[in-house]
Amino acid sequence: MVYSVGTFAWSAVVTAMTTTSSSYVVSTYALEAIAAAIAIAGGLIGTGMAQQGIGASGMGIIAEKPEKFGQVLIFFVIPETLWIIGLVLGYVLLKGIL
Repeated sequence: MVYSVGTFAWSAVVTAMTTTSSSYVVSTYALEAIAAAIAIAGGLIGTGMAQQGIGASGMGIIAEKPEKFGQVLIFFVIPETLWIIGLVLGYVLLKGIL
């Protein structure tokens, strides 16, 4: 029984449920890896979306007032914590810490 959603993950899960338990462990790890990849990618995409607006407006501020470079830099670096959180969450998902 394979659902036709166009992804390999669903067929792997259904195949694993109908076969031995060792296959189930392998496909479970595959789904955990996909979940970790989604968490990391979400953090990276969120960082990029946040920084595009901050960077554009920050360059306008620096063009008019170069002495504001330090403040703009701090505001530009703050969204970097999003990808760090995504990376830590991906690691937690892969290692099964929680």
